[in-house]
Amino acid sequence: MNVDNLKSQMRKGMLEFCVLLLLRQGDAYTSEIIEKMKEAHLIVMEGTLYPLLTRLKNDGLLAYRWEESPSGPPRKYYSITPLGEQFLIQLQNSWNEISHTVQHLLKQSPTPSNSSEQ
Repeated sequence: MNVDNLKSQMRKGMLEFCVLLLLRQGDAYTSEIIEKMKEAHLIVMEGTLYPLLTRLKNDGLLAYRWEESPSGPPRKYYSITPLGEQFLIQLQNSWNEISHTVQHLLKQSPTPSNSSEQ
């Protein structure tokens, strides 16, 4: 099994949660979202983010507005909607359950050795 593939799948699953968490802090345009994700060590490409933002908007979890930019074309600022806030609470509850389960199992599991003698 390829660990990188699993890691990629886990990141994709968490991306929606992370975007909603970020937008709960305040409205942001796509480049800001990408930069804040980089700061959190989650690399996201525009080609991944744009479809996700569109889907979240179509699901009623996000809204957007256009604002003039001091440099360049107008920017589309995304914000979380009340429905998005409710959904985020559900995601947080799910995350807490999953995290608690994994932490519990990690505490019970012996630390794997780094040797290749297995």
